[in-house]
Amino acid sequence: MKLKVCGMKFQSNISKISELKPDFMGFIFWSKSKRFFNEKSILISNKINKVGVFVNQDYDFIEEKINNFKLDFVQLHGEEDYQFCKKIKNQCKVIKVFNIGTNFDFKILNSFESVCDYFLFDTKGVSYGGNGIKFNWKLLKKYPSRIPFFLSGGIDLTDFTEILKIKELEIPLIGIDINSKFELKPGLKDIKKVKELIKKMKK
Repeated sequence: MKLKVCGMKFQSNISKISELKPDFMGFIFWSKSKRFFNEKSILISNKINKVGVFVNQDYDFIEEKINNFKLDFVQLHGEEDYQFCKKIKNQCKVIKVFNIGTNFDFKILNSFESVCDYFLFDTKGVSYGGNGIKFNWKLLKKYPSRIPFFLSGGIDLTDFTEILKIKELEIPLIGIDINSKFELKPGLKDIKKVKELIKKMKK
């Protein structure tokens, strides 16, 4: 199972997390986020996928970030539609985020399958991500798609047993996306805690 560490902000912390070799690292280019990434470069191993996170932002702005930071993936965390995803897909691999509430309809995913490499399921909350709360993971039993997905939303070390149970279902859970529960403050990841998670995942 893959690990995505999202909401990276501070270069020294980025370097330390990079040394732990997660599969993906996420950088938020949405200025309203507490984890807004405002550095001029991303200095990490080229073996780690660089993910730029955007929320309802202009295509030209996203394209500029793809080119300037050599992004491997664009994560669209807002209300971006099929056509917008298709346009981005011509430039970069796409992760489309869906915020899950009680009445989420998985049929929404159908039209996005051809324009996304991965889906990511987060909890519907007051903000676009980083809310630190879980949705009802039992809803994933209804997952109908062939597209691999990341699980996100308030994941902590204590959740790993439950995550493994989801992995046992015949659905394409490819990895987990961690953020707020592994922080000392917004954007600053707890190295010791991330190490502990990686150790659990390797077991």
